[in-house]
Amino acid sequence: MINITFPDGNVRQYEAGTTGLDIAKSISHGLAKKVLSAKVNGEVWDATRPITEDATVQLLTWDDKDGKATFWHSSAHLMAEALEAIYPGVKFGTGPATDGGFYYDVDPGEHTISSDDFPKIEQKMLELAQQKNEYLRKPISINDAIALYQEKGDEYKLELLEKRKEEGADITLYEQGGFTDLCRGPHVPHTGYIKAIKITKVAGAYWQGDENRQQMTRVYGITFPKQKELTEYEKMIEEAKQRDHRKLGAELELFMFSDRVGQGLPIWLPKGNQLRDRLMNFLRVEQEKRGYQMVTTPHIGKKDLYVTSGHWEMYGEDSFHPISTPKEGEEFLLKPMNCPHHCEIFGHRPHSYRDLPLRIAEFGTVYRYEQSGELHGLSRVRGFTQDDAHIFCTPEQVKEEFLNVLDLTKTVLSKMGFEDFTAQISLRDPNKPEKYIGLDENWRNAEQSIIEATKEANLKTTTELGEAAFYGPKLDFMVKDALGRSWQLGTIQVDYNLPERFELEYIGSDNQPHRPVMIHRAPFGSMERFISILIEHTGGKFPLWLTPEQYIILPISDRFNDYAANIKQELTKHDIRGTVDDRSEKVGRKIRDAEVQKVPFMLIVGEKEMESGTVSVRKQGEGDVGAMSTADFAKYFQKHLD
Repeated sequence: MINITFPDGNVRQYEAGTTGLDIAKSISHGLAKKVLSAKVNGEVWDATRPITEDATVQLLTWDDKDGKATFWHSSAHLMAEALEAIYPGVKFGTGPATDGGFYYDVDPGEHTISSDDFPKIEQKMLELAQQKNEYLRKPISINDAIALYQEKGDEYKLELLEKRKEEGADITLYEQGGFTDLCRGPHVPHTGYIKAIKITKVAGAYWQGDENRQQMTRVYGITFPKQKELTEYEKMIEEAKQRDHRKLGAELELFMFSDRVGQGLPIWLPKGNQLRDRLMNFLRVEQEKRGYQMVTTPHIGKKDLYVTSGHWEMYGEDSFHPISTPKEGEEFLLKPMNCPHHCEIFGHRPHSYRDLPLRIAEFGTVYRYEQSGELHGLSRVRGFTQDDAHIFCTPEQVKEEFLNVLDLTKTVLSKMGFEDFTAQISLRDPNKPEKYIGLDENWRNAEQSIIEATKEANLKTTTELGEAAFYGPKLDFMVKDALGRSWQLGTIQVDYNLPERFELEYIGSDNQPHRPVMIHRAPFGSMERFISILIEHTGGKFPLWLTPEQYIILPISDRFNDYAANIKQELTKHDIRGTVDDRSEKVGRKIRDAEVQKVPFMLIVGEKEMESGTVSVRKQGEGDVGAMSTADFAKYFQKHLD
């Protein structure tokens, strides 16, 4: 018998060789129908894989991130089987699950795969899914695997096998129906779990991401365990197209890009800059209440600074190339992170324990050389501004400071209308120590501080291994938008390592030097990415306090322009922002344009309004709400603002 420990701490005994699916059946047949895979001692396994030793087991369903990943990875294999049936001779690269479905990179040879082919691929996948073929895991020796793919003439799988051989990795094949693939797994029990299928797009992709290698065809798809969920997804996609921040950003004249300036470098237009400034001013006020001090650091720094911090080693390939100066051997980088600069601020003068915690904040612009194919509007750029802050504190202060940052982050999300969120505790991957720097003891202390703080704050949490920053664990806020999509917004990180690398010290109450602990935090994260999500969450209808133009005055002819200007002047005294549309256009056209611009209030003025000293008020999306004096409109506006 073996002991199986469940996530809630309960322990049950089972026969050695039991599977995740067997365990689910022992609990209820309803659960067994939902289980897609199982997390065994932190590693995701097939639900049908035997467990032979004592283990901690979590049963994974569609509601779990890893459960969805298993489902979509299995769907990638199903799509590959369909492609092989439709396009004889097709060769396969890799086919992973993504955050929103899956893809497979394929070399179709003499064939061409286009969007016209999507219906027949979907139909073939459904036909194969209905056969309920099992996904069979088959361990194989490296030499036998190489012989198999040499016989098939598949150079892509052979290249992957050579890499696995160098790593000494175990090799497994997965087989379903008449299709066999090189794969670590895991997979769902059989193809019948896949009930609804949509191929979403096709694109070019270089093999292994190297532009000097073979260009392959990347076929994307998404699948669901129920047709109803696909229908809801398709509705969401249509709505998302209307809310796309790139589309709305252009319509609302918030930002632009210029090829002359450079890919991935956003330019903020006046309205967008107003929006951005108000977000930053809101956070400045909240930070000042909590004892933060604002700083400003340069956009560049010596390369040695980032070598010391470890950022060059970890992110050097994703940074812009070093800038050489006229001085021989001197190199600078466009800064990829603000943290090293803030370490220098702490270290520039002596500190006592009485000075701590020291909280310093900056809206600092950083630069990363993202690949051109990964750039996406504001959400993936090469230059972006972080609402960065770093708290230097004693080890005893870590939990309290972490709780204070949690409170600030929840305040920010609530103010922006994001009420549905989960806090993801991101820890080290214990199997990949090379990805991280620092002592194990420091990592354990940092991880424990985060876990204790989230429990004390009663946060709804999930835990992800391998998602920590290279210098410390973190808490990421996973927020759902109006369409139910999940986004990572805001992060808090506990770091014992950068203070060590920069040899930062404070004098303790024992009159001896001690290392401070560093807490990194950014409630918005990237301002650019946050605004892209905010645009899509609100559909461009921002909260009234935040919107760049809170009203627009629409004179029905040119002779009422002076009256409109006077109204604007009066509203300015009430701290209400707006403009006058004094174009020589019909008022109907002006109203339509204001609706497209999503201006909250339209104030129409003509002969009647000028004589009575009023404005006719229209509310965006609702229509006329009546005539009011300027003072009455200010009161009406304030009610909506509150």
